[in-house]
Amino acid sequence: MSEKWTTSNIPDQHGRVAVVTGANTGLGYETAKALAGHGASVVLAVRDVRKGEQAAARMTGDVSVQALDLTSLDSVQAAAAALRSRFDRIDLLINNAGVMYTPKRTTRDGFELQFGTNHLGHFALTGLLLDLMLPVPGSRVVTVSSTGHRIRAAIHFDDLHGERSYSRVAAYGQSKLANLMFTYELQRRLAAHGTTAALAAHPGLSGTELARNTPAALRLPLTWLAPLITQTPAMGALPTLRAATDPAALGGQYYGPGGRREVMGHPRLVTSSPQSYEAAVQQRLWAVSEDLTGVRFPVVRSGQNPIPSGPAAAM
Repeated sequence: MSEKWTTSNIPDQHGRVAVVTGANTGLGYETAKALAGHGASVVLAVRDVRKGEQAAARMTGDVSVQALDLTSLDSVQAAAAALRSRFDRIDLLINNAGVMYTPKRTTRDGFELQFGTNHLGHFALTGLLLDLMLPVPGSRVVTVSSTGHRIRAAIHFDDLHGERSYSRVAAYGQSKLANLMFTYELQRRLAAHGTTAALAAHPGLSGTELARNTPAALRLPLTWLAPLITQTPAMGALPTLRAATDPAALGGQYYGPGGRREVMGHPRLVTSSPQSYEAAVQQRLWAVSEDLTGVRFPVVRSGQNPIPSGPAAAM
């Protein structure tokens, strides 16, 4: 397959149900739009229903809206219940929504905002919907991470919510590292089922609203450099779309832009940081996430099936 993978490579998606979080703008919007354009029944799972409906009106195909506020476990539970009442199967769950570099704040459940939104909200949603995916051959969970998982990133089990020390950059890095660790541990648990796969993707540097909380010291330089170092949301969504739809993609793989330093370019297999592959930390994060959210998954870890620490062949 050509390295210059585009939306023209997306196979026919008719008959498939896709749920995309944060789909009213940016990467999520472009992801949902492409899936709907190729025939999928797409649900925009968004915090602001009015904005979701406006986004749906700009798309072609079978598109609907579901209220979802990832900063509230009650909202996650309600959204999952509503989706379960509407669908008897889900083929694609795209965990796309996120916040970045926010000032110190907490979710409604008291979690640090970036960790709670980017990781714990999606962890809970996935666990609550997974039994609708397990019977579906070829179903996939795709979680969007970031190159930020390498920057000042670690899972601070002794201070997950930044109560003793808070850095918006480090908190974002922790949340994006958690996205990858969740993906790899989920794939390890899914391997025995053989139907559903877990993959991850990152958009490189894309011009979206996500960067609106960038620290002031960086905002002006980035404004000047943005045209040179960022790509459009449509390009940034391609790694997610490839992870979701490429027939050759495998569970546990990570897709990102193919250009230098994974900043821009067409999607290809990439490698995450060495610490993201640490199985013991993945398993500990899983247990902590279950305790914090109260959500238990319908899959358990079996054996030590390895997750490759580099780009496995998928061409």
